Amino acid sequence: MISSPKILLVEDDAAIVATLKRVLASEDYVVAVETRGDTGLQRAREEAFDAVITDLKLPGLSGLELVRELHAARPRLPILMITAHGTTETAIEATHSGAFDYLLKPFEIPELLSILDLAVSAGRLMTEPVHIGATGAARDAIVGRSRAMQAVYKEIGRVADKPVTVLIRGETGTGKELVARAIYQYSSRSKAPFVAINCAAIPETLLESELFGHEKGSFTGAQSRRIGRFEQAMGGTIFLDEIGDMTPGTQVKLIRLLQEKTLQRVGGQDTIPLDVRVIAATHRDLEAAIMKNQFREDLFYRLSVVVIRLPPLRERVEDIPDLVHFFLQKYGVQFNIGHHAIQEDALELLKTQAWPGNVRELENVTRKMLLLAQGYTINPEHVRKALSDILSQAPNTSKSLDQFTHELLAAAKRGELSDAHARFLDFTERVLFNRAIQMAGDNQSKAARWLGISRLTLREKLNHFGWQPGQMNSGKVSEEETGETGGGPART
Repeated sequence: MISSPKILLVEDDAAIVATLKRVLASEDYVVAVETRGDTGLQRAREEAFDAVITDLKLPGLSGLELVRELHAARPRLPILMITAHGTTETAIEATHSGAFDYLLKPFEIPELLSILDLAVSAGRLMTEPVHIGATGAARDAIVGRSRAMQAVYKEIGRVADKPVTVLIRGETGTGKELVARAIYQYSSRSKAPFVAINCAAIPETLLESELFGHEKGSFTGAQSRRIGRFEQAMGGTIFLDEIGDMTPGTQVKLIRLLQEKTLQRVGGQDTIPLDVRVIAATHRDLEAAIMKNQFREDLFYRLSVVVIRLPPLRERVEDIPDLVHFFLQKYGVQFNIGHHAIQEDALELLKTQAWPGNVRELENVTRKMLLLAQGYTINPEHVRKALSDILSQAPNTSKSLDQFTHELLAAAKRGELSDAHARFLDFTERVLFNRAIQMAGDNQSKAARWLGISRLTLREKLNHFGWQPGQMNSGKVSEEETGETGGGPART
Protein backbone atom coordinates (compact mmCIF):
# COMPACT_ATOMS: atom_id res chain seq x y z
CA MET A 1 0.00 0.00 0.00
CA ILE A 2 1.02 3.66 -0.44
CA SER A 3 2.90 4.85 2.62
CA SER A 4 1.45 7.66 4.72
CA PRO A 5 2.49 11.07 3.37
CA LYS A 6 5.10 12.86 5.48
CA ILE A 7 4.41 16.56 6.07
CA LEU A 8 6.72 19.23 7.51
CA LEU A 9 4.79 21.90 9.44
CA VAL A 10 6.74 25.12 10.04
CA GLU A 11 4.71 27.13 12.56
CA ASP A 12 5.55 28.92 15.83
CA ASP A 13 2.01 29.14 17.24
CA ALA A 14 1.55 26.23 19.65
CA ALA A 15 -2.27 26.25 19.35
CA ILE A 16 -2.18 26.00 15.56
CA VAL A 17 0.49 23.30 15.73
CA ALA A 18 -1.65 21.23 18.12
CA THR A 19 -4.76 21.61 15.95
CA LEU A 20 -3.06 20.79 12.67
CA LYS A 21 -1.12 17.84 14.12
CA ARG A 22 -4.37 16.36 15.42
CA VAL A 23 -6.28 16.93 12.17
CA LEU A 24 -3.50 15.70 9.88
CA ALA A 25 -2.77 12.64 12.02
CA SER A 26 -6.45 11.67 11.80
CA GLU A 27 -6.08 11.77 8.00
CA ASP A 28 -3.08 9.38 8.02
CA TYR A 29 -0.45 12.07 7.54
CA VAL A 30 2.86 11.83 9.41
CA VAL A 31 3.69 15.30 10.74
CA ALA A 32 7.06 16.77 11.70
CA VAL A 33 7.20 20.24 13.27
CA GLU A 34 9.71 23.08 13.22
CA THR A 35 9.00 26.42 14.92
CA ARG A 36 11.58 28.55 13.07
CA GLY A 37 11.94 29.34 9.41
CA ASP A 38 15.68 28.71 9.28
CA THR A 39 15.49 25.32 11.00
CA GLY A 40 12.47 24.41 8.86
CA LEU A 41 14.42 25.19 5.71
CA GLN A 42 17.39 23.11 6.86
CA ARG A 43 15.22 20.13 7.77
CA ALA A 44 13.29 20.27 4.49
CA ARG A 45 16.60 20.26 2.62
CA GLU A 46 17.95 17.26 4.55
CA GLU A 47 14.90 14.99 4.93
CA ALA A 48 12.36 13.59 2.48
CA PHE A 49 8.90 15.13 2.80
CA ASP A 50 5.81 14.90 0.60
CA ALA A 51 4.81 18.50 1.30
CA VAL A 52 5.63 21.49 3.50
CA ILE A 53 3.11 23.73 5.29
CA THR A 54 4.60 27.03 6.43
CA ASP A 55 3.36 30.15 8.14
CA LEU A 56 4.22 33.54 6.63
CA LYS A 57 5.66 35.20 9.75
CA LEU A 58 8.29 33.09 11.46
CA PRO A 59 11.36 33.72 13.60
CA GLY A 60 14.74 33.19 11.97
CA LEU A 61 13.50 33.27 8.38
CA SER A 62 10.20 34.49 6.97
CA GLY A 63 7.86 32.10 5.24
CA LEU A 64 8.33 33.97 1.97
CA GLU A 65 12.12 33.58 2.18
CA LEU A 66 11.67 29.92 3.09
CA VAL A 67 9.53 29.41 -0.01
CA ARG A 68 12.10 31.06 -2.29
CA GLU A 69 15.12 29.20 -0.92
CA LEU A 70 13.43 25.81 -0.54
CA HIS A 71 11.90 25.98 -4.02
CA ALA A 72 15.33 26.74 -5.45
CA ALA A 73 16.82 23.76 -3.59
CA ARG A 74 13.93 21.30 -4.10
CA PRO A 75 11.71 22.58 -6.92
CA ARG A 76 9.46 19.51 -6.94
CA LEU A 77 8.55 19.72 -3.25
CA PRO A 78 5.05 21.26 -2.86
CA ILE A 79 4.90 24.13 -0.34
CA LEU A 80 1.62 25.37 1.12
CA MET A 81 1.62 28.78 2.84
CA ILE A 82 -0.86 29.81 5.53
CA THR A 83 -1.17 33.39 6.78
CA ALA A 84 -3.50 35.42 8.96
CA HIS A 85 -3.08 39.05 8.06
CA GLY A 86 -0.81 39.02 5.05
CA THR A 87 -2.48 40.41 1.96
CA THR A 88 -3.51 38.09 -0.82
CA GLU A 89 -0.94 39.92 -2.95
CA THR A 90 1.77 38.68 -0.58
CA ALA A 91 0.39 35.17 -0.76
CA ILE A 92 0.30 35.27 -4.55
CA GLU A 93 3.87 36.55 -4.53
CA ALA A 94 4.72 33.42 -2.56
CA THR A 95 2.96 31.31 -5.19
CA HIS A 96 4.94 32.94 -7.98
CA SER A 97 8.09 32.31 -5.92
CA GLY A 98 7.39 28.59 -5.85
CA ALA A 99 4.61 27.91 -3.31
CA PHE A 100 2.06 25.36 -4.51
CA ASP A 101 -0.85 27.23 -2.93
CA TYR A 102 -1.83 29.37 0.07
CA LEU A 103 -4.61 29.69 2.64
CA LEU A 104 -5.80 32.71 4.61
CA LYS A 105 -6.70 32.29 8.29
CA PRO A 106 -9.25 31.48 9.54
CA PHE A 107 -9.21 28.70 6.98
CA GLU A 108 -11.52 25.76 6.44
CA ILE A 109 -10.23 22.34 7.47
CA PRO A 110 -11.76 20.52 4.45
CA GLU A 111 -10.20 23.16 2.18
CA LEU A 112 -6.79 22.62 3.79
CA LEU A 113 -7.10 18.86 3.42
CA SER A 114 -8.25 19.18 -0.18
CA ILE A 115 -5.33 21.44 -1.15
CA LEU A 116 -2.86 19.30 0.78
CA ASP A 117 -4.17 16.20 -0.96
CA LEU A 118 -3.65 17.91 -4.33
CA ALA A 119 -0.16 19.03 -3.30
CA VAL A 120 0.93 15.55 -2.20
CA SER A 121 -0.49 14.00 -5.37
CA ALA A 122 1.22 16.63 -7.53
CA GLY A 123 4.52 16.05 -5.73
CA ARG A 124 4.36 12.33 -6.34
CA LEU A 125 3.47 12.83 -10.00
CA MET A 126 6.54 15.04 -10.36
CA THR A 127 9.01 12.91 -8.42
CA GLU A 128 8.03 9.31 -9.19
CA PRO A 129 9.56 8.47 -12.57
CA VAL A 130 7.61 6.87 -15.39
CA HIS A 131 9.81 4.17 -16.88
CA ILE A 132 9.40 3.62 -20.60
CA GLY A 133 9.35 0.08 -21.95
CA ALA A 134 10.13 -1.26 -18.48
CA THR A 135 9.46 -4.84 -17.45
CA GLY A 136 11.46 -4.84 -14.21
CA ALA A 137 10.81 -3.29 -10.84
CA ALA A 138 9.12 0.12 -11.14
CA ARG A 139 6.13 1.75 -9.55
CA ASP A 140 4.92 3.44 -12.75
CA ALA A 141 5.89 2.39 -16.25
CA ILE A 142 4.71 2.40 -19.82
CA VAL A 143 5.18 -1.26 -20.70
CA GLY A 144 5.29 -2.88 -24.10
CA ARG A 145 7.66 -3.81 -26.92
CA SER A 146 5.13 -3.99 -29.75
CA ARG A 147 5.53 -1.90 -32.90
CA ALA A 148 2.57 0.23 -31.83
CA MET A 149 4.21 1.11 -28.50
CA GLN A 150 7.60 1.70 -30.11
CA ALA A 151 5.89 4.37 -32.21
CA VAL A 152 4.54 5.96 -29.02
CA TYR A 153 8.01 6.00 -27.43
CA LYS A 154 9.44 7.70 -30.51
CA GLU A 155 6.76 10.38 -30.39
CA ILE A 156 7.46 11.03 -26.69
CA GLY A 157 11.13 11.48 -27.52
CA ARG A 158 10.40 13.78 -30.45
CA VAL A 159 8.04 16.16 -28.65
CA ALA A 160 9.20 16.08 -25.02
CA ASP A 161 11.49 19.10 -25.30
CA LYS A 162 9.58 20.97 -28.00
CA PRO A 163 7.54 24.04 -26.91
CA VAL A 164 4.29 22.73 -28.40
CA THR A 165 0.92 21.62 -27.10
CA VAL A 166 0.30 17.87 -27.23
CA LEU A 167 -3.01 16.03 -27.51
CA ILE A 168 -2.96 12.42 -26.29
CA ARG A 169 -5.80 10.34 -27.71
CA GLY A 170 -6.84 6.88 -26.64
CA GLU A 171 -9.57 4.82 -25.06
CA THR A 172 -10.16 4.83 -21.33
CA GLY A 173 -7.53 2.81 -19.49
CA THR A 174 -4.76 3.03 -22.11
CA GLY A 175 -2.39 5.08 -19.91
CA LYS A 176 -2.73 8.65 -21.16
CA GLU A 177 -1.60 10.24 -17.88
CA LEU A 178 1.58 8.14 -17.86
CA VAL A 179 2.44 9.43 -21.33
CA ALA A 180 1.82 13.02 -20.20
CA ARG A 181 4.12 12.52 -17.21
CA ALA A 182 6.79 10.97 -19.42
CA ILE A 183 6.67 13.97 -21.77
CA TYR A 184 7.03 16.27 -18.75
CA GLN A 185 9.91 14.30 -17.22
CA TYR A 186 11.92 14.29 -20.44
CA SER A 187 11.34 18.01 -21.08
CA SER A 188 13.36 21.06 -20.06
CA ARG A 189 10.48 21.90 -17.69
CA SER A 190 11.02 18.79 -15.58
CA LYS A 191 12.20 20.79 -12.56
CA ALA A 192 9.14 23.05 -12.69
CA PRO A 193 5.60 22.10 -11.57
CA PHE A 194 3.49 19.39 -13.17
CA VAL A 195 -0.20 19.95 -12.43
CA ALA A 196 -2.82 17.42 -13.52
CA ILE A 197 -6.56 18.04 -13.55
CA ASN A 198 -9.39 15.79 -14.69
CA CYS A 199 -11.89 18.06 -16.43
CA ALA A 200 -14.63 15.41 -16.13
CA ALA A 201 -14.22 14.98 -12.36
CA ILE A 202 -14.99 18.60 -11.40
CA PRO A 203 -18.53 20.01 -11.51
CA GLU A 204 -18.89 22.30 -14.53
CA THR A 205 -19.86 25.23 -12.29
CA LEU A 206 -16.47 25.00 -10.55
CA LEU A 207 -14.17 24.03 -13.42
CA GLU A 208 -13.50 27.55 -14.70
CA SER A 209 -12.59 28.79 -11.21
CA GLU A 210 -10.46 25.68 -10.63
CA LEU A 211 -8.47 26.27 -13.81
CA PHE A 212 -8.16 30.06 -13.86
CA GLY A 213 -8.70 31.09 -10.24
CA HIS A 214 -11.14 33.72 -8.99
CA GLU A 215 -11.30 37.09 -7.27
CA LYS A 216 -12.96 37.74 -3.93
CA GLY A 217 -16.71 38.19 -4.32
CA SER A 218 -16.77 36.97 -7.92
CA PHE A 219 -19.48 34.45 -7.02
CA THR A 220 -21.31 33.17 -3.96
CA GLY A 221 -18.80 31.56 -1.63
CA ALA A 222 -15.75 33.32 -3.13
CA GLN A 223 -14.60 34.78 0.19
CA SER A 224 -11.04 35.47 -0.90
CA ARG A 225 -8.89 35.66 -4.01
CA ARG A 226 -7.77 32.24 -5.23
CA ILE A 227 -5.20 31.20 -7.77
CA GLY A 228 -6.07 28.48 -10.29
CA ARG A 229 -4.26 25.43 -11.60
CA PHE A 230 -2.68 27.36 -14.48
CA GLU A 231 -0.98 29.73 -12.05
CA GLN A 232 0.09 26.77 -9.93
CA ALA A 233 1.79 25.34 -13.03
CA MET A 234 3.67 28.58 -13.80
CA GLY A 235 6.90 27.77 -15.63
CA GLY A 236 5.95 24.11 -15.85
CA THR A 237 3.34 21.84 -17.42
CA ILE A 238 -0.40 21.44 -16.97
CA PHE A 239 -2.14 18.19 -17.97
CA LEU A 240 -5.81 18.62 -18.88
CA ASP A 241 -7.27 15.12 -18.80
CA GLU A 242 -10.64 14.44 -20.46
CA ILE A 243 -10.53 17.77 -22.30
CA GLY A 244 -13.53 16.62 -24.35
CA ASP A 245 -15.75 17.10 -21.28
CA MET A 246 -14.92 20.80 -20.93
CA THR A 247 -17.91 23.17 -21.12
CA PRO A 248 -18.24 25.60 -24.08
CA GLY A 249 -17.69 28.67 -21.89
CA THR A 250 -14.49 27.28 -20.43
CA GLN A 251 -13.35 26.25 -23.91
CA VAL A 252 -13.57 29.90 -25.02
CA LYS A 253 -11.45 31.06 -22.10
CA LEU A 254 -8.89 28.32 -22.77
CA ILE A 255 -8.61 29.39 -26.43
CA ARG A 256 -7.88 32.95 -25.33
CA LEU A 257 -5.25 31.70 -22.89
CA LEU A 258 -3.51 29.62 -25.57
CA GLN A 259 -3.59 32.48 -28.08
CA GLU A 260 -2.48 35.31 -25.81
CA LYS A 261 -0.52 33.33 -23.18
CA THR A 262 -2.30 35.32 -20.48
CA LEU A 263 -5.25 34.68 -18.18
CA GLN A 264 -7.80 36.56 -16.14
CA ARG A 265 -9.18 35.12 -12.94
CA VAL A 266 -12.95 34.72 -12.72
CA GLY A 267 -14.36 38.11 -11.78
CA GLY A 268 -11.03 39.84 -12.30
CA GLN A 269 -9.71 42.53 -14.61
CA ASP A 270 -5.95 41.98 -14.24
CA THR A 271 -4.19 40.25 -17.12
CA ILE A 272 -1.61 37.75 -15.86
CA PRO A 273 1.26 36.69 -18.16
CA LEU A 274 1.49 32.91 -18.31
CA ASP A 275 4.33 30.54 -19.14
CA VAL A 276 2.79 27.06 -19.05
CA ARG A 277 3.00 24.12 -21.42
CA VAL A 278 -0.35 22.42 -22.08
CA ILE A 279 -0.77 18.68 -22.57
CA ALA A 280 -4.34 17.49 -23.07
CA ALA A 281 -5.93 14.07 -23.33
CA THR A 282 -9.29 12.62 -24.25
CA HIS A 283 -11.00 9.34 -25.01
CA ARG A 284 -13.76 11.11 -26.95
CA ASP A 285 -14.15 11.48 -30.71
CA LEU A 286 -13.47 15.21 -30.89
CA GLU A 287 -14.18 15.41 -34.61
CA ALA A 288 -17.69 14.08 -33.99
CA ALA A 289 -18.10 16.48 -31.07
CA ILE A 290 -17.12 19.37 -33.37
CA MET A 291 -19.80 18.33 -35.86
CA LYS A 292 -22.37 18.40 -33.03
CA ASN A 293 -21.13 21.83 -31.83
CA GLN A 294 -20.02 20.27 -28.54
CA PHE A 295 -16.34 21.07 -29.00
CA ARG A 296 -14.79 24.13 -30.62
CA GLU A 297 -12.86 23.50 -33.81
CA ASP A 298 -10.41 26.34 -33.13
CA LEU A 299 -9.58 24.84 -29.71
CA PHE A 300 -9.06 21.43 -31.30
CA TYR A 301 -6.43 22.85 -33.67
CA ARG A 302 -4.75 24.76 -30.85
CA LEU A 303 -4.44 21.61 -28.76
CA SER A 304 -3.48 19.17 -31.51
CA VAL A 305 -0.20 20.68 -32.71
CA VAL A 306 1.18 17.21 -31.94
CA VAL A 307 -1.11 14.20 -31.53
CA ILE A 308 -0.03 10.97 -29.82
CA ARG A 309 -2.43 8.06 -30.24
CA LEU A 310 -2.32 5.33 -27.64
CA PRO A 311 -3.41 1.97 -29.09
CA PRO A 312 -6.03 -0.09 -27.26
CA LEU A 313 -4.80 -3.33 -25.71
CA ARG A 314 -6.59 -5.45 -28.32
CA GLU A 315 -4.25 -3.92 -30.94
CA ARG A 316 -1.10 -4.97 -29.06
CA VAL A 317 -1.87 -8.34 -27.50
CA GLU A 318 1.81 -9.29 -27.82
CA ASP A 319 2.46 -6.87 -24.92
CA ILE A 320 0.13 -8.70 -22.53
CA PRO A 321 2.80 -11.08 -21.10
CA ASP A 322 5.13 -8.16 -20.31
CA LEU A 323 2.27 -6.19 -18.76
CA VAL A 324 1.15 -9.14 -16.64
CA HIS A 325 4.68 -9.80 -15.36
CA PHE A 326 5.06 -6.10 -14.54
CA PHE A 327 1.80 -6.00 -12.56
CA LEU A 328 2.59 -9.29 -10.80
CA GLN A 329 5.89 -7.87 -9.62
CA LYS A 330 4.32 -4.56 -8.63
CA TYR A 331 1.50 -6.07 -6.58
CA GLY A 332 3.62 -8.95 -5.34
CA VAL A 333 5.69 -6.35 -3.49
CA GLN A 334 2.61 -4.48 -2.34
CA PHE A 335 0.86 -7.60 -0.99
CA ASN A 336 4.09 -9.20 0.23
CA ILE A 337 3.58 -12.24 -2.01
CA GLY A 338 7.07 -13.33 -2.98
CA HIS A 339 6.35 -15.99 -5.61
CA HIS A 340 4.21 -14.87 -8.54
CA ALA A 341 4.82 -17.15 -11.52
CA ILE A 342 2.19 -17.67 -14.22
CA GLN A 343 1.75 -20.59 -16.62
CA GLU A 344 2.06 -20.04 -20.35
CA ASP A 345 -1.44 -21.36 -21.04
CA ALA A 346 -2.77 -18.84 -18.52
CA LEU A 347 -1.05 -16.06 -20.45
CA GLU A 348 -2.48 -17.39 -23.70
CA LEU A 349 -5.96 -17.30 -22.17
CA LEU A 350 -5.45 -13.66 -21.22
CA LYS A 351 -4.39 -12.86 -24.78
CA THR A 352 -7.73 -14.10 -26.14
CA GLN A 353 -9.80 -11.53 -24.19
CA ALA A 354 -11.30 -8.34 -25.65
CA TRP A 355 -10.14 -6.02 -22.83
CA PRO A 356 -12.66 -3.17 -23.24
CA GLY A 357 -11.08 -1.52 -20.20
CA ASN A 358 -7.60 -1.85 -21.75
CA VAL A 359 -4.46 -1.85 -19.57
CA ARG A 360 -6.35 -0.66 -16.49
CA GLU A 361 -8.67 -3.67 -16.74
CA LEU A 362 -5.74 -6.04 -17.24
CA GLU A 363 -4.09 -4.55 -14.16
CA ASN A 364 -7.19 -5.17 -12.05
CA VAL A 365 -7.51 -8.73 -13.33
CA THR A 366 -3.82 -9.44 -12.67
CA ARG A 367 -4.14 -8.12 -9.12
CA LYS A 368 -7.12 -10.39 -8.56
CA MET A 369 -5.29 -13.41 -10.02
CA LEU A 370 -2.38 -12.81 -7.66
CA LEU A 371 -4.68 -12.77 -4.65
CA LEU A 372 -6.51 -15.89 -5.83
CA ALA A 373 -3.26 -17.82 -6.30
CA GLN A 374 -1.87 -16.75 -2.91
CA GLY A 375 1.75 -17.32 -3.89
CA TYR A 376 1.22 -20.43 -6.01
CA THR A 377 1.73 -20.45 -9.76
CA ILE A 378 -1.16 -18.77 -11.55
CA ASN A 379 -2.97 -21.24 -13.80
CA PRO A 380 -5.87 -20.95 -16.27
CA GLU A 381 -8.42 -21.60 -13.53
CA HIS A 382 -7.20 -18.54 -11.63
CA VAL A 383 -7.56 -16.56 -14.86
CA ARG A 384 -11.10 -17.79 -15.44
CA LYS A 385 -12.14 -16.88 -11.91
CA ALA A 386 -10.63 -13.42 -12.24
CA LEU A 387 -12.22 -12.88 -15.64
CA SER A 388 -15.64 -14.16 -14.67
CA ASP A 389 -18.21 -11.68 -15.87
CA ILE A 390 -20.97 -13.15 -13.70
CA LEU A 391 -21.62 -10.31 -11.27
CA SER A 392 -17.94 -9.32 -11.48
CA GLN A 393 -18.56 -5.84 -12.80
CA ALA A 394 -19.66 -3.08 -10.46
CA PRO A 395 -23.16 -4.07 -9.35
CA ASN A 396 -26.04 -1.72 -10.04
CA THR A 397 -26.54 -0.03 -6.69
CA SER A 398 -30.23 0.48 -7.48
CA LYS A 399 -30.74 -3.23 -6.85
CA SER A 400 -32.15 -4.14 -3.48
CA LEU A 401 -29.84 -5.97 -1.13
CA ASP A 402 -32.26 -8.92 -1.11
CA GLN A 403 -32.29 -9.09 -4.92
CA PHE A 404 -28.51 -8.96 -5.16
CA THR A 405 -28.09 -11.60 -2.44
CA HIS A 406 -30.50 -13.93 -4.23
CA GLU A 407 -28.69 -13.53 -7.58
CA LEU A 408 -25.32 -14.00 -5.93
CA LEU A 409 -26.21 -17.22 -4.13
CA ALA A 410 -28.02 -18.57 -7.19
CA ALA A 411 -24.88 -18.07 -9.26
CA ALA A 412 -22.80 -19.75 -6.56
CA LYS A 413 -25.25 -22.68 -6.46
CA ARG A 414 -24.83 -23.12 -10.23
CA GLY A 415 -21.06 -23.23 -9.76
CA GLU A 416 -20.48 -19.99 -11.65
CA LEU A 417 -18.55 -18.35 -8.82
CA SER A 418 -16.84 -19.34 -5.59
CA ASP A 419 -16.36 -16.00 -3.82
CA ALA A 420 -19.91 -14.98 -2.91
CA HIS A 421 -18.81 -13.53 0.43
CA ALA A 422 -16.20 -11.22 -1.14
CA ARG A 423 -18.65 -10.08 -3.83
CA PHE A 424 -21.34 -9.39 -1.25
CA LEU A 425 -18.96 -7.24 0.79
CA ASP A 426 -17.85 -5.40 -2.34
CA PHE A 427 -21.46 -4.67 -3.32
CA THR A 428 -22.50 -3.41 0.12
CA GLU A 429 -19.39 -1.23 0.36
CA ARG A 430 -20.21 0.33 -3.00
CA VAL A 431 -23.74 1.11 -1.85
CA LEU A 432 -22.52 2.53 1.47
CA PHE A 433 -19.75 4.69 -0.02
CA ASN A 434 -21.97 5.88 -2.87
CA ARG A 435 -24.71 6.97 -0.49
CA ALA A 436 -22.23 8.64 1.88
CA ILE A 437 -20.62 10.67 -0.92
CA GLN A 438 -24.06 11.70 -2.25
CA MET A 439 -25.37 12.74 1.17
CA ALA A 440 -22.15 14.66 1.90
CA GLY A 441 -22.51 16.65 -1.32
CA ASP A 442 -19.23 15.20 -2.67
CA ASN A 443 -17.38 16.37 0.47
CA GLN A 444 -14.93 13.52 1.02
CA SER A 445 -13.79 14.69 4.46
CA LYS A 446 -17.37 14.77 5.74
CA ALA A 447 -18.18 11.37 4.23
CA ALA A 448 -15.04 9.88 5.79
CA ARG A 449 -16.03 11.19 9.23
CA TRP A 450 -19.50 9.66 8.91
CA LEU A 451 -18.00 6.33 7.90
CA GLY A 452 -15.45 6.43 10.73
CA ILE A 453 -12.45 6.10 8.41
CA SER A 454 -9.62 8.38 7.35
CA ARG A 455 -9.86 10.46 4.20
CA LEU A 456 -6.88 8.55 2.78
CA THR A 457 -8.75 5.26 3.23
CA LEU A 458 -11.83 6.75 1.60
CA ARG A 459 -9.77 7.97 -1.35
CA GLU A 460 -8.24 4.49 -1.82
CA LYS A 461 -11.74 2.97 -1.79
CA LEU A 462 -13.03 5.46 -4.34
CA ASN A 463 -10.04 4.71 -6.58
CA HIS A 464 -10.76 0.99 -6.20
CA PHE A 465 -14.37 1.56 -7.27
CA GLY A 466 -13.27 3.82 -10.13
CA TRP A 467 -15.19 6.79 -8.75
CA GLN A 468 -13.97 10.41 -9.02
CA PRO A 469 -16.50 12.60 -7.23
CA GLY A 470 -16.09 16.37 -7.20
CA GLN A 471 -15.02 18.07 -4.02
CA MET A 472 -16.89 20.73 -2.02
CA ASN A 473 -15.52 22.52 1.02
CA SER A 474 -17.27 23.31 4.28
CA GLY A 475 -16.48 23.77 7.93
CA LYS A 476 -14.16 26.47 9.29
CA VAL A 477 -11.27 26.29 11.70
CA SER A 478 -12.35 28.20 14.74
CA GLU A 479 -10.69 31.42 15.81
CA GLU A 480 -9.48 29.70 18.95
CA GLU A 481 -7.78 26.97 16.93
CA THR A 482 -5.97 29.42 14.66
CA GLY A 483 -5.12 31.91 17.37
CA GLU A 484 -7.23 34.56 15.57
CA THR A 485 -9.57 37.01 17.30
CA GLY A 486 -12.18 39.30 15.92
CA GLY A 487 -10.63 42.56 17.19
CA GLY A 488 -7.11 43.73 16.53
CA PRO A 489 -4.47 42.33 14.23
CA ALA A 490 -4.24 38.54 13.97
CA ARG A 491 -0.96 36.83 14.77
CA THR A 492 0.84 34.30 12.52
